[in-house]
Amino acid sequence: MDFCTKPSLSICLTDFIACKKKQNAMKLIKRRPQQIASQPSQAGFTIIESLVAMIVVAILMSAIGPVIVLATATRIQSRRVELATQAAKAYTDAVSAGSVEAPDPANKDIGTVDAPTASLPSSCDSGKYCGSTKILYCIDGDNDGKCTNTSAKDLIIQAFRTGATDDAKSGYGLGLRVYRAGAFQTGIVLKASKDIKDQDKDKIGKQQNSFTGGIGDRQAPLVEMTTAIATGKTTFGDFCTRFKDPKNSSSGC
Repeated sequence: MDFCTKPSLSICLTDFIACKKKQNAMKLIKRRPQQIASQPSQAGFTIIESLVAMIVVAILMSAIGPVIVLATATRIQSRRVELATQAAKAYTDAVSAGSVEAPDPANKDIGTVDAPTASLPSSCDSGKYCGSTKILYCIDGDNDGKCTNTSAKDLIIQAFRTGATDDAKSGYGLGLRVYRAGAFQTGIVLKASKDIKDQDKDKIGKQQNSFTGGIGDRQAPLVEMTTAIATGKTTFGDFCTRFKDPKNSSSGC
């Protein structure tokens, strides 16, 4: 017997209402679908996913790595050539002003002067000629007071001059080659531009390029240039003698 739906006379109205509420609550519980317990989430990557990610990163690095190396090497080489050019111009200005002594005469045409030997004298102080001759000039790049073949910043200028006489006061043609000090080592044969064959144009005459994928050619000069040095005693005849072609007798002034 449903005692809530058919209450006896002995049950009071209050108890009947409470019983009815309880019955309605039981019906709601029966109608509500049972929730299936959810499985615990498995967050993170699997081993296969991690391996795939590593392979993708490796492929990207192998494609980007050479570009980064090439850009870095080119930037360093360009900076090295720029510093060599500045050193050559500073040396030329100092020689022209008389603050640095003129180099030893080469007694030959500037274009035929050989490259220096790959060895530095024991005495090679900053802002001075190395050794007893006036041929190799030290440009101290790391500010340690001297040039050494273990430095990556020091530069060595090979300077040579030509003229009608050994007297530098009459003016002369000045030739310069700027090498890295680190190239003056045993086993390295230094070269002049006249010794280096340009494979692209099949011509003689080449210096180091600013574009490189490595450390550059240490044997070749960073910069090679020629200029004319005139003094207060230089005459027109000195210029005529200097620029006269010995193979052409009619080339005089």
